[in-house]
Amino acid sequence: MLRLWLVSGAILGFLGVAAGSFGAHGLKALLDANGQAANWETAVRYCIFHALAILLVGLCAGLPQAAAARGLLTAAGWSFLVGTLVFSGVLAALALSGVKILGAIVPIGGVLLLVGWACLAAAGWVCGPR
Repeated sequence: MLRLWLVSGAILGFLGVAAGSFGAHGLKALLDANGQAANWETAVRYCIFHALAILLVGLCAGLPQAAAARGLLTAAGWSFLVGTLVFSGVLAALALSGVKILGAIVPIGGVLLLVGWACLAAAGWVCGPR
C-alpha cells in the first residue's frame, strides 16, 4: 500500500499544479466568463492539500510503529483518494460545464475527505506513545 499512496499522492499533486496553471492561463477567459473561477481554484486547492495528505499516509504507513494502525491508514488513504477525485473532479467539471446539478455530488467527496482526516487522527492516536 505504501507505493499506492506515494504514487497516488504524487500524481494528484502533479494534476493539481497542472490544473492550477491551466486554469490561470488556458481557461482563465472561460472560467471568468462563466463566473466559475472560484470553483476551479477550490478544486485545485483541495486536490493539492489532499495530495499532501495522501503522501503523509504513505510515509506513516511505512513506519514500523504504525503496524497497529495500518487499517486506519488504509481507510484514510482511500477516503482521501476517492474524496479528492469526487470533490475536486466534480467541482472542476462544474466549473467547466456550468451544469449546476453537479454541485449536489460535491459534498459526497467532502464527506469522504472528512472521513479521511478522522481516520488519520485515529491512526495517530493508535500509534502514539502510551
